Amino acid sequence: MHIPDNWRKSSYSGPGDGNSCVEIANSPTHIAVRDSKTPAGGIVTLPAEAFSSFVAALKRHSTVTDFARFRG
Repeated sequence: MHIPDNWRKSSYSGPGDGNSCVEIANSPTHIAVRDSKTPAGGIVTLPAEAFSSFVAALKRHSTVTDFARFRG
């Protein structure tokens, strides 16, 4: 698997260093998600077309409010 190099955080990642967040990276076919506190840890990779469903499920079950902003 190709490890992405275009990681970015949400503008809602919090004050200070903003490390209490997830980061995403995208390619034409996949979206990768990782924990910003442990970037060398695991990466969840989803087909691009499944990412919207993933975000919708997170919104229903958590306090995540800004994943959609990452899609850009």
